[in-house]
Amino acid sequence: MINRDVQLDGLSDQILHDEVVPARAPWLYHIKAGQTLRIVDLEGNQAVDFLLYAGADDAERYSAQDTVAAQGNLFLRQGTVLRSNEGRPMMTIAATSVDYHDTIGGACSCESNTLRYGHHTKAEHACVENFLEANLREGRGKRDMVSNINFFMNVPVEADGALGIVDGISAPGLTVDLRAEMDVIVVVSNCPQINNPCNGFNPTPVRMIVAA
Repeated sequence: MINRDVQLDGLSDQILHDEVVPARAPWLYHIKAGQTLRIVDLEGNQAVDFLLYAGADDAERYSAQDTVAAQGNLFLRQGTVLRSNEGRPMMTIAATSVDYHDTIGGACSCESNTLRYGHHTKAEHACVENFLEANLREGRGKRDMVSNINFFMNVPVEADGALGIVDGISAPGLTVDLRAEMDVIVVVSNCPQINNPCNGFNPTPVRMIVAA
């Protein structure tokens, strides 16, 4: 008897790429228009920091401002269109088994770790360094980093405008599917943060599946 891989359910039979990204690691992949990226939170409560560039010209990239303004909501849900700084659709959240995802919490860095958690954390690896490591492979640097998405991360906004990073709402095996509306370059930091609850204080691997 062959065991069915339930993490492939709902995707086409043509799997183009299937990779487990280790805890704390970066990931970069080029995805063509019409293809779907599925991100699987393998062990639960793992934040996946996410940047997006246009494949044709990486000066066009994901814009949190344009995305939030177009949908009139801070949170990313099923049906949300991720828009570029040109206002064009880049990817669409075709399906998600988590109610919402964050687009305002930003990426951790050595500097922000020091400010928030103390000077002893300065040497700890962070998402900004992951983004830089991945982007440098294609000639992009720190100036090319913009406000990122945090898939599976829980950043509630209170009535007074205060926000905080709290316990996640994900669980083992939950997924988000992103359909490419143009050729895109996806850059991910599988968040290494251990000082707040975004990863349950224990960074874990995630699975990235690209289907035609």
